[in-house]
Amino acid sequence: MKHKHLLGLENYSQDEILNIIEHAARFRKVLQRDVKKLPTLRGITIANLFFEPSTRTRISFELAEKRLSADTVNFSASSSSILKGESLRDTVENIEAMKVDMAVIRHSSPGAPHYIARTCNSVVINAGDGAHEHPTQALLDLYTIHEKFGSFRGLKITLVGDALHSRVIRSNVFALKTLGAKITLCCPETLMPLGVRNWGIKVTNDIEEALQGANVVNVMRLQLERQKSGYLPSLREYALVWGINKERVALMDSDPLIMHPGPMNKGVEITQEVAYSDQAVILDQVTNGVAIRMAVLYLLAPGRGEYNPENQ
Repeated sequence: MKHKHLLGLENYSQDEILNIIEHAARFRKVLQRDVKKLPTLRGITIANLFFEPSTRTRISFELAEKRLSADTVNFSASSSSILKGESLRDTVENIEAMKVDMAVIRHSSPGAPHYIARTCNSVVINAGDGAHEHPTQALLDLYTIHEKFGSFRGLKITLVGDALHSRVIRSNVFALKTLGAKITLCCPETLMPLGVRNWGIKVTNDIEEALQGANVVNVMRLQLERQKSGYLPSLREYALVWGINKERVALMDSDPLIMHPGPMNKGVEITQEVAYSDQAVILDQVTNGVAIRMAVLYLLAPGRGEYNPENQ
């Protein structure tokens, strides 16, 4: 890897992204074996610093670390010295003084992992910073797409949902543009980020137009916990105008891929019928998330040598 940290995908090259996907495919095979544990990161200590609630991402990282035999330390802001007035920098410097090699960080403030990467020597992996980026979620989305299509060049990929508050959409856009996909973003005008029409992608409020002939739709959750004011008249109206249902899936390519990073608001952004259809790969994304995070940890781990998990 050319980068020491994984803070976002905006500056990652096509070769770097495909390298992570290639390694994830190897680790995915390991997850299908009876013995899923590897000695790859034995002796490496990883701190999971979650200053914001998380279930899927936190468990996925913890499982990836244990599969690679790393030593792990878990931090939760709700039971830490932060409640006593300790600053973010104080917390990180104290953890680093305990000789931690890598830090996985989720924080509600955009740019927090970048700040930590500048102030400590540990390798930093962004597990989601505010509404900025969520690179490992985007990477697992990419891996899931790559499993089916084998390439991104010319693929029509539609992103639907709360773009204003979604860090997943931003990371997906950065990476998919680098890989040559044709991207359409669709959501209500009130949930469009400032300057979105300068992102170099197609932007529309019309869900039928956005889905026409698409190979992939990645449906994003409405970030209701981050919405400080009324961006929508009602959830019922959102479901009627922008929700993904069977009739709208029929507008897509003949063999489409339906994705969602979870957790789903079924009946709002996606119907239960579509979420559990043969075209949906939502649970595959969860499994692929462990493989992607294993690949990221392996490639960024300090002092590791070349290693082929298939030989272990």
